[in-house]
Parts: sequence; C-alpha cells; structure tokens
Amino acid sequence: MSEHWKTSVTVAAVIERGGRFLLVEEETDDGLRLNQPAGHLDPGESLLRAVIRETLEETAHTFEPRALLGCYMARGETARTAARAPADVTYVRFAFTGDLGPLDSGRPLDTGIIRTVWMSADEIRACPERHRSPLVLACIEDYLAGKRFALDVVYTHPSVLRPGSAS
Repeated sequence: MSEHWKTSVTVAAVIERGGRFLLVEEETDDGLRLNQPAGHLDPGESLLRAVIRETLEETAHTFEPRALLGCYMARGETARTAARAPADVTYVRFAFTGDLGPLDSGRPLDTGIIRTVWMSADEIRACPERHRSPLVLACIEDYLAGKRFALDVVYTHPSVLRPGSAS
C-alpha cells in the first residue's frame, strides 16, 4: 500500500425541486467543476451537522436532512503542488437528501464557490467532464431510483462530538 494513501470523509446534499437539482460551480485545481453542496467532515462533527453546515456555506441556504441517500466511495488524486507529489485519496461520501430552506442573500458563499445552479438530470448527465467527481451523477441516479434510508441508520457516538455540538 502506498505511504501516501488516505481516506477522506465527505458529505453531500442532493436537493431536487421541480425536476432540477441544486449544484454548485466551484473553482478546483482542474478548473471550474460542478458538485452537489458538499465538503469534508470536520473534527468533532456528526455527519448530519456536516451536511447542514456545508450546504449553508456553499449555497447560503439552510438544509434539513430527511434521508440518507447512500454511502459512496471513489478514488482520486490531489493536485500536484510544488511541495509534494499527489496523494492517493479514497473519498468516502455520505449523501443526504432533504429540504432546502430560504436563501440568506447577505451570506457570502464559501471560498472557491462561484455560484449555485439548478440543472435537470439530463443536463447533468450531458456534462460528466464538468463533474467534480463521478459520485455527482451516481448520487443523482440513486435519488431518481428512489433510494432512501432512515436517518437513524447514521449513528454518532458522543465521544466524537465537541462539547456543545448536537447530533
């Protein structure tokens, strides 16, 4: 096994309204890419809190998770930097679906997020080269197939949480 291999836990919100899905257009080392509102799990945070936080940071909308869509894995490499060679990273994504709250128009979007966009499944399927990850489309297809799991299948032991944080 490579000494550079690691896993990275991420969360994503799959949000659909009227046949269109909420995505973010974000600046990456590979140029502008499309992704669900998504990001990394922070220390002391549950998966549910992480997806709520990431959705707010990337879209300026609140998010109420209603179901776990699925758990996904994909392999990727981080971009080369002058300081080090690329690291072999396996991303473990927990995707949730739920209700999008109102826009906080005064809230800035997270660093690197250019804008939010609403796209149909066909529009998303038509541009896989623009996806941040192959998991973008996998989550959409599972959503459309009706996959849903109760949120109580996601358990966070209290030892994970920082004092004062909730589920």
